[in-house]
Amino acid sequence: MPPELPWRRRRHRADGYRYGAWQGGPDPLSAPYDVRAAVDEIGRDMLEGRSVREALRDLLRRGTGDRRGLGDLRRDVDRRRRALRRRGDLSGTLDKVRQQLDQALAAEREALATEDGDEARLAEMTLDGLPPDTAGAVRELADYDWHSLAAREQYEQIQRLLQREVLDAQFAGMKQALSGDDPESMQRVRDMLADLNELLAKHARDEDTPDQFDEFMDKHGEFFPENPKDINDLIDSLARRQQAAERLMRSLSREQRAELSEMMSQALGDVDLESQLAQLRDNLETLRPGSGRPRPAGIDGDEPLGYGDAVGAVADLADLEALERQLSQDYLGASLDDIDVESLERQLAPSDVADVRALQELEAELERQGYLRRDADGLALTPKALRRLGESALKRIFTQLDASGRGDHDDQRFGAADERTGAFLPWTFGDERPIDAVRTVHNAVLRRAAGPATAAGAPSTAAPLAVEDFVVAETERRTQAAVALCVDLSFSMITEDRWQPMKQTALALSHLVSTRFRGDALQIIGFDRTARRLSPIELAEVAPDWVQGTNLQHALKLAARHLRRHPDAEPVVLVVTDGEPTAHLDSDGFPTFHWPPLPETVQATVAEVDAMTRLGATLNFFLLGDDPGLARFVDAVARRNGGRVLTPGLDRLGEYVVADYLRARQGRRRFS
Repeated sequence: MPPELPWRRRRHRADGYRYGAWQGGPDPLSAPYDVRAAVDEIGRDMLEGRSVREALRDLLRRGTGDRRGLGDLRRDVDRRRRALRRRGDLSGTLDKVRQQLDQALAAEREALATEDGDEARLAEMTLDGLPPDTAGAVRELADYDWHSLAAREQYEQIQRLLQREVLDAQFAGMKQALSGDDPESMQRVRDMLADLNELLAKHARDEDTPDQFDEFMDKHGEFFPENPKDINDLIDSLARRQQAAERLMRSLSREQRAELSEMMSQALGDVDLESQLAQLRDNLETLRPGSGRPRPAGIDGDEPLGYGDAVGAVADLADLEALERQLSQDYLGASLDDIDVESLERQLAPSDVADVRALQELEAELERQGYLRRDADGLALTPKALRRLGESALKRIFTQLDASGRGDHDDQRFGAADERTGAFLPWTFGDERPIDAVRTVHNAVLRRAAGPATAAGAPSTAAPLAVEDFVVAETERRTQAAVALCVDLSFSMITEDRWQPMKQTALALSHLVSTRFRGDALQIIGFDRTARRLSPIELAEVAPDWVQGTNLQHALKLAARHLRRHPDAEPVVLVVTDGEPTAHLDSDGFPTFHWPPLPETVQATVAEVDAMTRLGATLNFFLLGDDPGLARFVDAVARRNGGRVLTPGLDRLGEYVVADYLRARQGRRRFS
């Protein structure tokens, strides 16, 4: 009997199975990421003054949900890189050769000591005259006639060791293939090198085929445990180890480098094999040209590393250094597609690879689902993302309104439809007012109940509708509004942490108008040393310019133009600022800035206030901070214009602005 599935409970009834919650760990059907939550996080960072690219980069560094971010993965890479550098001593092969050579010479001297005759004494003189360096000694002993079989075997092991290390440095599976000291194994190596060079030469001429690669791997796959998936993967793997070998040699001292190179050359002892390896180096240099002079590896540990192991360690170190740069995403044009996932799989845990793949999918989904778009200037928000940001900001504001008990609550009615009074009127042909379905059906049921009984003697449950049953809801015309929201963009807004509440408030108001009061006309006006009209997307993406100046005069001038384009609408002007006017436009249209404010700046601003008053618009100010000069100025403007001055905290700015808009758009007389 098959085991019970974790999500199915053991209850089989006649009518089928009974299902319950998943009990086998994390839900396998849950999404690996929450795209909307990611958009909200990007939006919060943008509202604080970051660009779209910076906000996305920060999100990917932090991670999302239970997925680790690039910052955590980069720290894992750094820990592994530092551990690898402490792992071993790159001169391990030299030390091992010296140790084996000393053992061979000791055994040989011991054997010579038991022999009499000039030949033994001459052999001792030969040993005494060996060069002091290991490579020179190995070279001089190549033609030496050993008297000790144990010493001869020890010397031959040195030759085989160096041969294996040379080949293993280029081919990861070579050491295992040659571990049996079988002459046929060396012949397989020669055959593999000949076939490999032939395949690479064909690839350089674009004459190779996938079938040829598959045939090569079927024949020589034992030498390539990395299991490359195609010819390019094979070339990358070989080039990676070759560059690591070059980097390893640069990590040794000049004497060690010369000594090891000489021993490696002697170890091959095969002209054909050496020629094939030289041809391989040339092919790889043609197919994957070097990227400059390699840096030293920087490995410094106590564990002696063989030459092949050391090359592998250096290759891993190069992988980790490249991954660290890729995960940093600090360079121009950085993308998660730059991350070498195969290299990541070699160096980190499978869960880390899964996190990177999830982040890559998230980045792609943000574009695929239409929240981000790429253009010539890089990443940008889409209208869909803007609606999401505005909706989230508005929801937070309405939550605050509900909690404060001020009576301005979320209204799910849309468009410019009229307000219902609660009364009902008979429907007439052509009536555009909304039909009240509940009242209409109620009338039909009452009419049917008051009629004659059915043939069976009981009233019918059916209630067919008649024309006289239909009623419409009585409504009164809703006031339309022309709204000018003037927001301060001067550098003090960002230095005092007022940038994010300001942008969040403007986006929330924009979303409210576009979804609930489509008949209203909203214009967002940003001002610092000059003023400019901003679309909601431009507002979301606007970054601090770090310019001094608060040109309220120019902002009010643009607001007046907006109100004049809608003469029949209720004028609503809201100003969010943290500083008194310090700039104005001269007669030539150029801005003038001065601190403290010039009399000319104050006069020009007051002139625009008077023009706004003549249009019937009331200026409502929302003051951020405690600038005494600004407080005196807006108090004077309020007395002159009849508007209001509010001083909300940063956490309640959106609540105040939205509530004031809802109040003002219904007409001042109603609230006077």
